Amino acid sequence: MTFQELQPKISAIVSDNNKVRDEKLLAVCQLLNENIEYYNWVGFYFANHENKTLHLGPYVGAETDHTVIPFGKGICGQVAESNANFVVPDVKAQDNYIACSLTVKSEIVVPLFVNGINIGQIDIDSHVIDPFTEADERFLEFVNQEVAKLF
Repeated sequence: MTFQELQPKISAIVSDNNKVRDEKLLAVCQLLNENIEYYNWVGFYFANHENKTLHLGPYVGAETDHTVIPFGKGICGQVAESNANFVVPDVKAQDNYIACSLTVKSEIVVPLFVNGINIGQIDIDSHVIDPFTEADERFLEFVNQEVAKLF
């Protein structure tokens, strides 16, 4: 399925009044994981600005030990501080990378803003080196704009 074909499906999940927020977030993760071949782990992290930590929310993919990530640590922690998208074509080339699995070759993290505040992010791992393009960034920004409506 193309990003354009997925967009209305994302909007439909977000506007589904029969599900609570975490069910909607999980449904978004499942949709992306099942329809984009190189999205092998899809999840959300949410910021606790008081403690400067990220906390794992709904996700689909291999189990992870990284349920709490300090701001600044790893790709997700860097995005919490920079408020900018971070595309990692090859995780082995990153000094500040937190290894989740030997199968992960690349990662993309896009911040989630609500009223101008970075409240979290969508994190995608891939088992392929360098699969993410600018189209992935724009699509994931759209996903996060839709998800922001839940907060």
